[in-house]
Amino acid sequence: MEFIYDVIVVGGGHSGVEAALASAKMGARTLLLSMSLDTIGWMSCNPSIGGSAKGHLVREIDALGGAMGQLIDQTFIQIRLLNDSKGPAVHALRAQADKKRYAWTVQRTLENTPNLSVKQATVEGLLIQGDRIEGVQTQLGTKYRAKAVVLTTGTFLGGRLITGESITEGGRAGEKAALRLSTSLIELGFRLGRLKTGTPPRLDARTIDFSQTSIQYGSDKPLYFSFENQNTTEVDRPFWLDQPPHPVYPIERQTPWRPQMPCYLVHTTPETHDIIRANLDRAPMFTGVIEGVGPRYCPSI
Repeated sequence: MEFIYDVIVVGGGHSGVEAALASAKMGARTLLLSMSLDTIGWMSCNPSIGGSAKGHLVREIDALGGAMGQLIDQTFIQIRLLNDSKGPAVHALRAQADKKRYAWTVQRTLENTPNLSVKQATVEGLLIQGDRIEGVQTQLGTKYRAKAVVLTTGTFLGGRLITGESITEGGRAGEKAALRLSTSLIELGFRLGRLKTGTPPRLDARTIDFSQTSIQYGSDKPLYFSFENQNTTEVDRPFWLDQPPHPVYPIERQTPWRPQMPCYLVHTTPETHDIIRANLDRAPMFTGVIEGVGPRYCPSI
């Protein structure tokens, strides 16, 4: 069975969502293919948007008609202006998102966009005729035809998960990698490189003594990523903002314009450093399993 579109986008992360929405808004009959409909818009690692440099990028996406700024404005549980003691050139917004609400809002936005179809499928290869792309073929043998194919596969393209001494194939925790698509690209003559991202370990909030942390509150004044929301005090205030947070968290701050959850800052100790030093010989960055330069910040010491 074959289906015909103008544009096919493979992958439903930040880039894939923006590409699919942009294509559909321009009038192209667009198909977004994702390995799982449930994880479209799902944030890996820390569920935040923005920060130094990245915050500027989100504003640029918004200025060009993108969705990320609006999506995070509807779903953040804290927002702050970074570097506010310095000049305006380095000011940057950073927001912490409700991870599930962000993904649901992304999915709802896609479902309500004209010219855009969303299907669950694992793409295994590209359909090429001569030197032109003609579409993609899925794991089930279904062929989707299009004049243009946009690959936004993120960490899934031949992805490996390295946890200490354990190495497994995967796009992210609990999800499989797009291995066959990687092989298909190599067979077509493409040269693939590899990028690295580091994920800090998760902490069980029930085991934390919050009285020993430094509290970082959200902004007292309204802040939004999207330019469309700059002169408003509340954007589409969703009902869930007025629900109590999980009881494991000790504080919810009712800022004048929007309830926000604080962040809690902790520091390592000499005991922490001793544990790290004693296990450096097992760390992938030092054994050669991972090649590259270590991170400047999270999760570095």
